[in-house]
Amino acid sequence: MSSVSIIGLGNMASALAGRALAGGNTVEIIGRDRAKAEELAAALGGATVGTYGVTPAGEIVILAVPYASAAAVVSEYGDVLRGKVIIDITNPASPDFTSLVTPDGSSGAQEIAKAAPAGAHIVKAFNTLFSNVLAAGPAEGRQMDVFIAGDDAQAKARVSAFIESLGLRPLDTGQLPMARALENAALLEMGLVAHSVKHTNFFLGVSILS
Repeated sequence: MSSVSIIGLGNMASALAGRALAGGNTVEIIGRDRAKAEELAAALGGATVGTYGVTPAGEIVILAVPYASAAAVVSEYGDVLRGKVIIDITNPASPDFTSLVTPDGSSGAQEIAKAAPAGAHIVKAFNTLFSNVLAAGPAEGRQMDVFIAGDDAQAKARVSAFIESLGLRPLDTGQLPMARALENAALLEMGLVAHSVKHTNFFLGVSILS
C-alpha cells in the first residue's frame, strides 16, 4: 500500500482520499484552509491533516488543485518535493472547455514539471475521471481505467500500484508529453457532456478484444 498526501480540498480530493483509504492506503489531507482540511479528514475518517507548505508525509503527492494554481503550488513547496512522485490530475482547459490553455506542443503536466525540483517525478493520472464516477466505483461490473503518462518508469510503477489499490486499472500511455493527449481526452468528455451525453455519469475506457 502507499502513503499519499493530497493537496486540495475539492470533489476530486475527497473522491481520491475516500477510495485510497478504502484501499488500505495512508492518506494525508493538505489545504491552505486548515479548518476545511480538518473537516474533510473528519468526514472521511482515517485521514490525517498536514500543514500547507511543510514537507508532505506521503511518498506520493496528488495535486488536486485547479490547473491555474498547480505550478505555483509546486513552486511554493520547492525542494521539499525532491524525491516525491507527484500525480497531476489537472486539466488545463479554457473557461468554455473547448481548448487547452497550455503553450503549443506542451501539456499541463509538462508545465507543472518545469516548476518541480530536480528529483521529483511528475505522473499524469486521473484527469479523465469525473469525481462522482470515481467516488462511486466500478459500474455494472466494469473496472474503470486510469490513463497515466510519465518519464520515470519506477514512478509510474508506484502510481500504477496505487491505482490498483483503488480497484482501478492503470493503463500506461507513454512518456510525459502524452499528457497532452490525455488532456485533450478530457476536452472530449466535456464536449460529450455539453452536446450529447448531458451528464457526467460515464468514463472513458479501453475494451481489449481477445
